[in-house]
Amino acid sequence: MREPGTVGAVAPSSLHLAREMAAVVPSSGAPVVVELGPGTGALSPAISERLPERGRHLAVELDAGMIDYLRANLPWLDVVQGDAAELSSLLAEQGIDRVDAVVSGLPWSLFSAESQNSILSEVGAVLAPGGAFTTFAYVHALGMSGARAFRSRVDAAFDEVVTTRTVWRNVPPACTYVCRRPIAAG
Repeated sequence: MREPGTVGAVAPSSLHLAREMAAVVPSSGAPVVVELGPGTGALSPAISERLPERGRHLAVELDAGMIDYLRANLPWLDVVQGDAAELSSLLAEQGIDRVDAVVSGLPWSLFSAESQNSILSEVGAVLAPGGAFTTFAYVHALGMSGARAFRSRVDAAFDEVVTTRTVWRNVPPACTYVCRRPIAAG
């Protein structure tokens, strides 16, 4: 409530939504998973629960206060401070060039169209073949112009976009977009 311009949720995502989103995380091998905008870490335990022992979970967070909170409360989480619009560079600094899954808790409605496109482009650039990107949308807002425009951007950025069932046990209820096969810009 104190920072409506940087935090897009009225409540942390529920365990039910977190598990729905974490379904894209490979459960075998040594996958690399990036979480964008972990905030208070509501999605992080569900990702970690699914991630195999040899996997790597990297969380990209912009807000320094959230980073301090995550490091104090989820010490096992590998948190990197940075902007998701610079994802390729942030990952390169960590010795990572490709990831198997990107799970986003970013407040898309707070970003300009240009920022949304930039982040989606960065996600597409780092996603390994066969990898998946997931994010969520609040059901009550799906008909709003901003949500429709964002969905159009997602559709333009990925060859496949699947909308999952509604997660009613979340405040507010939400659905997720599971996106595969990024479309190269230009």
